[in-house]
Amino acid sequence: MKSNFVQRTITGILFVIILVGSILLSPISFGILFALISALSVHEFGQLMNKSGKVAVNRNISSLAGAYLFLSVMAFCTGTTGAQVFLPYLLLLLYLMITELYLKKENPLGNWAFTMLSQLYVALPFALLNVLAFHNDATSSSISYNPVLPLSVFVFIWLSDTGAYCVGSLIGKHRLFERISPKKSWEGSIGGGLFSIAASLVFAHFFPFLGLAGWMGLALTVVVFGTWGDLTESLMKRQLGIKDSGNILPGHGGMLDRFDSALMAIPAAVVYLYALTVL
Repeated sequence: MKSNFVQRTITGILFVIILVGSILLSPISFGILFALISALSVHEFGQLMNKSGKVAVNRNISSLAGAYLFLSVMAFCTGTTGAQVFLPYLLLLLYLMITELYLKKENPLGNWAFTMLSQLYVALPFALLNVLAFHNDATSSSISYNPVLPLSVFVFIWLSDTGAYCVGSLIGKHRLFERISPKKSWEGSIGGGLFSIAASLVFAHFFPFLGLAGWMGLALTVVVFGTWGDLTESLMKRQLGIKDSGNILPGHGGMLDRFDSALMAIPAAVVYLYALTVL
């Protein structure tokens, strides 16, 4: 157990350093990291579905499509190119659909469904990080890179998870969603939410472009939808009869285990900020 704790700690520290460092360093490091994360996460999703024995997802082409979607949205958001950048992505989707006509697989309808789900559920949320990171600079009429918004989403998720674990371990009694995740409690979820809202006060102080109420609302949005994202992946794993989505991160499971909350929190944050007319 001690060895596993040390492994989890080292992996967790390296994970945070790489993620935070890549986001803060430059838009290039941001793009490279999340294009890679998109590809690995889509590949892992396809591998999980294939292990069920009911469908056969083309993991390599799906992963390529996921990475390309991220990079194409990045290029579009930075103004590097127009909407034509999405044409190769559409061709990849068409390829994934058309090949099922010739492969004579046992369950083509299921293959289509889970292939498209890999893009909607996994690839699209990561691509939407670009919408948070790149937006028009009113002072110079150009598009600038602002790492604060994408970073804040992950900070709120991490603090919510940490707070939920600490508070839930101490006083958690009422189960949040026992059918799917027996260990989660209402007390823990509320405690985690308070941790994130407290962090939003710090963001509001150092980055006032959003305002205090705006930052608090963003934190609450991330916490609520992040919890649903966590529960969604828990439901998926429960149905598949597995504990972890993978083993790429020693002691922490797979990519989907680490980004499950973000897969719903990121789109929700984009919708929230558009509603505030920030982006």
